[in-house]
Amino acid sequence: MLKQTLLLATLLWIYHPIQSFGQDTLLLTFRQAVDIALDQNLEFKTRENNLEILQKEKQVATLSHLPTAGITTNLLRQTGQQFQQIEGEIVVTNVTNEIVSSNLNLNMPVFNSGRRILDTQSANLALQAGEKGLERARQMVIFDVSRRYLQVLLDEELLRIATENLENQKQQLIQIEGFVNAGLRTVSDLYNQQSEVARLESVKVDAEVQLENDRWSLSEYLQLPAGQLPVLEKVNAERDRESFADLDLGQLYELAKANRSDLTQQKLLSESYKKDMQAIKAMYFPRVNAFYNYNTFFTSLDERTLREQLLKIYPQNTLGLSLIIPIFTSFQNRLDVTRSRVTYQNQLLQNESVDRKIFQDVRLAHQNYQAAIRKEKNSQVQVLAAKEAFNAVGERFRLGLSSFVDLATANQTMVRAQADQAQAVYTLFFQEILMKYAIGTLELGS
Repeated sequence: MLKQTLLLATLLWIYHPIQSFGQDTLLLTFRQAVDIALDQNLEFKTRENNLEILQKEKQVATLSHLPTAGITTNLLRQTGQQFQQIEGEIVVTNVTNEIVSSNLNLNMPVFNSGRRILDTQSANLALQAGEKGLERARQMVIFDVSRRYLQVLLDEELLRIATENLENQKQQLIQIEGFVNAGLRTVSDLYNQQSEVARLESVKVDAEVQLENDRWSLSEYLQLPAGQLPVLEKVNAERDRESFADLDLGQLYELAKANRSDLTQQKLLSESYKKDMQAIKAMYFPRVNAFYNYNTFFTSLDERTLREQLLKIYPQNTLGLSLIIPIFTSFQNRLDVTRSRVTYQNQLLQNESVDRKIFQDVRLAHQNYQAAIRKEKNSQVQVLAAKEAFNAVGERFRLGLSSFVDLATANQTMVRAQADQAQAVYTLFFQEILMKYAIGTLELGS
């Protein structure tokens, strides 16, 4: 008895700093926890930033169908020998010549074997793929928060069961003390009950420590300020559920193929890479570009005014077509085509890998979900039977017809059944979330 008392005192002393250390708390609903996670999650924020690049790339590809335009203006001074043509003769003089020149250039591809169209289609597909990737990353954050959130709620429920059981056994201890004083029970029953109470004190300590650890885990994932612990709003794990029990594996797999955004993302990337490959192949063929140039200049060697020289005397307009025929480019085009083809082929392999992974995810989720349903139903029967057995043994113990061992065993069985039921309820709730994640329908409000 002395060893048990010392052990209990040691455990309480170890746990005391956790309780006495000042902590800041933050009340959180599940939606608020997800919002915080989305704001703090590194991968999700990175995908958001990358999506901005894809949007700009699509914009550039769309605008590539328009002509490119540019204006160039040069201001310069030439000092030294200048060559001038005067009355049919070349005269060389040593003067300073101040020159202003301006140039307007317009260029537009007329024919490039459809490369601009292919580039535009590829950029659009890449943007859609990025959006699907961001959607899957969002589901991943919701799933991670759900797992940690429900674990904390389960810990709170297990702590409640442990606390309630401890209080009941303390009351039982008071009754046994009365029985011993009245001569109805032996002192050994009193010692056994004291030992049981001490054991349950340790069980409660373990439950409190586990709750604190999982709270800190959630706090770390949400990247809350140091020393701040979340206090979570309860969810009704028995009511807020959807049933997938009527769907077989084949139906769930078809739902996953229709809804999984990561699979859609890979398919879009495949089409995008295919368009890129076709666009690069267009460089094998001749290209035709249209161009327009407007040039004018001013020179200080001409006595006429700046406005007159720039607008009337020296302007030149050039309009034409340029034909580019690739003959030998050191196999650079072949290298680019090979790279794009390998990228496309690797993406097709990635598609197959993701499709296999989706089937495995759905199969495992379906198996675990079916098992969770059976366990939840069994736990209901288990708790009902354990309560009836405990009540019967308790009445027999009160009448002196059962031993303390029978009573303690019945109580432990009942408490274990209650804990198993709580575990089964939250497990089934989590398995439904996992199923939605596996088939790609997990949303914040689901």
